[in-house]
Amino acid sequence: MNAQSPPQLVGVDRERHGPAIRYVGAVMAFVVATLVVASFIHLVADVRGRTDLFDSTDAGIAEAIIAGVLVAGIVAMIRNPRRARAIGITAAGFATVGFVVGLGITARSAHMPDIAYHLSILPLLVVSIVVLVRARPDEDER
Repeated sequence: MNAQSPPQLVGVDRERHGPAIRYVGAVMAFVVATLVVASFIHLVADVRGRTDLFDSTDAGIAEAIIAGVLVAGIVAMIRNPRRARAIGITAAGFATVGFVVGLGITARSAHMPDIAYHLSILPLLVVSIVVLVRARPDEDER
Protein backbone atom coordinates (compact mmCIF):
# COMPACT_ATOMS: atom_id res chain seq x y z
CA MET A 1 0.00 0.00 0.00
CA ASN A 2 1.54 3.30 -1.00
CA ALA A 3 1.29 6.48 1.03
CA GLN A 4 -1.66 7.77 -0.99
CA SER A 5 -3.85 4.65 -0.92
CA PRO A 6 -6.91 5.08 1.30
CA PRO A 7 -7.45 2.45 3.99
CA GLN A 8 -9.97 -0.23 3.19
CA LEU A 9 -11.69 -3.13 4.85
CA VAL A 10 -9.92 -6.38 4.20
CA GLY A 11 -12.01 -8.53 1.90
CA VAL A 12 -14.13 -5.71 0.48
CA ASP A 13 -13.89 -5.48 -3.29
CA ARG A 14 -12.68 -1.96 -3.95
CA GLU A 15 -13.99 -1.89 -7.52
CA ARG A 16 -17.50 -2.98 -6.62
CA HIS A 17 -17.91 -0.91 -3.48
CA GLY A 18 -17.06 2.74 -3.45
CA PRO A 19 -15.49 4.52 -0.54
CA ALA A 20 -18.78 4.47 1.39
CA ILE A 21 -18.33 0.88 2.57
CA ARG A 22 -14.71 1.46 3.59
CA TYR A 23 -15.62 4.70 5.38
CA VAL A 24 -18.43 3.11 7.34
CA GLY A 25 -16.34 0.05 8.18
CA ALA A 26 -13.57 2.26 9.52
CA VAL A 27 -16.01 4.40 11.51
CA MET A 28 -17.68 1.29 12.92
CA ALA A 29 -14.29 -0.12 13.95
CA PHE A 30 -13.42 3.18 15.66
CA VAL A 31 -16.76 3.21 17.50
CA VAL A 32 -16.20 -0.41 18.60
CA ALA A 33 -12.83 0.57 20.07
CA THR A 34 -14.38 3.45 22.01
CA LEU A 35 -17.25 1.26 23.20
CA VAL A 36 -14.88 -1.42 24.47
CA VAL A 37 -13.02 1.18 26.52
CA ALA A 38 -16.25 2.77 27.81
CA SER A 39 -17.73 -0.62 28.66
CA PHE A 40 -14.59 -1.66 30.52
CA ILE A 41 -14.58 1.57 32.53
CA HIS A 42 -18.27 1.27 33.41
CA LEU A 43 -18.00 -2.39 34.38
CA VAL A 44 -14.70 -2.28 36.30
CA ALA A 45 -14.27 1.22 37.71
CA ASP A 46 -16.39 2.83 40.38
CA VAL A 47 -18.33 5.18 38.10
CA ARG A 48 -21.25 7.03 39.63
CA GLY A 49 -23.86 9.27 38.11
CA ARG A 50 -25.57 12.37 39.40
CA THR A 51 -28.80 10.46 40.14
CA ASP A 52 -29.94 6.92 40.87
CA LEU A 53 -31.16 6.64 37.26
CA PHE A 54 -27.54 6.08 36.17
CA ASP A 55 -26.35 2.50 36.59
CA SER A 56 -22.75 1.92 35.64
CA THR A 57 -23.23 -1.82 35.10
CA ASP A 58 -26.24 -1.27 32.82
CA ALA A 59 -24.22 1.25 30.81
CA GLY A 60 -21.30 -1.15 30.49
CA ILE A 61 -23.53 -4.00 29.35
CA ALA A 62 -25.32 -1.80 26.82
CA GLU A 63 -21.99 -0.59 25.43
CA ALA A 64 -20.74 -4.17 25.14
CA ILE A 65 -23.90 -5.23 23.28
CA ILE A 66 -23.64 -2.33 20.84
CA ALA A 67 -19.95 -3.12 20.28
CA GLY A 68 -20.84 -6.75 19.61
CA VAL A 69 -23.49 -5.81 17.06
CA LEU A 70 -21.05 -3.49 15.30
CA VAL A 71 -18.34 -6.19 15.21
CA ALA A 72 -20.88 -8.64 13.79
CA GLY A 73 -21.83 -6.00 11.23
CA ILE A 74 -18.22 -5.45 10.19
CA VAL A 75 -17.63 -9.19 9.84
CA ALA A 76 -20.85 -9.62 7.85
CA MET A 77 -19.91 -6.71 5.58
CA ILE A 78 -16.58 -8.38 4.84
CA ARG A 79 -18.07 -11.84 4.33
CA ASN A 80 -21.01 -10.70 2.22
CA PRO A 81 -19.90 -7.80 0.02
CA ARG A 82 -23.14 -7.93 -2.00
CA ARG A 83 -25.11 -7.00 1.11
CA ALA A 84 -22.46 -4.86 2.81
CA ARG A 85 -24.41 -1.64 2.31
CA ALA A 86 -27.63 -2.99 3.86
CA ILE A 87 -25.72 -4.67 6.67
CA GLY A 88 -23.86 -1.44 7.43
CA ILE A 89 -27.11 0.54 7.54
CA THR A 90 -28.65 -2.02 9.90
CA ALA A 91 -25.66 -2.22 12.27
CA ALA A 92 -25.11 1.54 12.36
CA GLY A 93 -28.86 2.03 12.83
CA PHE A 94 -28.88 -0.30 15.83
CA ALA A 95 -25.91 1.55 17.32
CA THR A 96 -27.57 4.91 16.67
CA VAL A 97 -30.74 3.86 18.49
CA GLY A 98 -28.59 2.59 21.37
CA PHE A 99 -26.71 5.88 21.56
CA VAL A 100 -29.94 7.93 21.48
CA VAL A 101 -31.37 5.89 24.35
CA GLY A 102 -28.04 6.15 26.20
CA LEU A 103 -27.91 9.90 25.64
CA GLY A 104 -31.41 10.28 27.06
CA ILE A 105 -30.42 8.48 30.25
CA THR A 106 -26.96 10.03 30.40
CA ALA A 107 -28.22 13.60 29.95
CA ARG A 108 -30.50 13.22 32.98
CA SER A 109 -28.21 11.30 35.27
CA ALA A 110 -24.54 11.12 34.30
CA HIS A 111 -21.62 13.50 34.31
CA MET A 112 -20.30 15.64 31.47
CA PRO A 113 -17.67 13.18 30.12
CA ASP A 114 -20.39 10.57 29.49
CA ILE A 115 -22.64 13.14 27.86
CA ALA A 116 -19.77 14.42 25.69
CA TYR A 117 -18.94 10.86 24.62
CA HIS A 118 -22.50 10.22 23.43
CA LEU A 119 -22.66 13.60 21.69
CA SER A 120 -19.38 13.00 19.87
CA ILE A 121 -20.10 9.45 18.64
CA LEU A 122 -23.75 9.93 17.69
CA PRO A 123 -23.00 12.20 14.69
CA LEU A 124 -20.46 9.68 13.36
CA LEU A 125 -23.13 6.99 13.35
CA VAL A 126 -25.76 9.21 11.76
CA VAL A 127 -23.35 10.37 9.04
CA SER A 128 -22.40 6.74 8.39
CA ILE A 129 -26.04 5.84 7.78
CA VAL A 130 -26.55 8.86 5.52
CA VAL A 131 -23.42 7.99 3.53
CA LEU A 132 -24.61 4.42 3.00
CA VAL A 133 -28.17 5.43 2.12
CA ARG A 134 -26.88 7.92 -0.46
CA ALA A 135 -24.24 5.53 -1.85
CA ARG A 136 -24.94 4.00 -5.23
CA PRO A 137 -26.17 0.43 -4.72
CA ASP A 138 -24.28 -2.38 -6.41
CA GLU A 139 -25.79 -4.00 -9.46
CA ASP A 140 -26.30 -7.12 -7.31
CA GLU A 141 -28.26 -5.20 -4.68
CA ARG A 142 -30.88 -3.80 -7.04
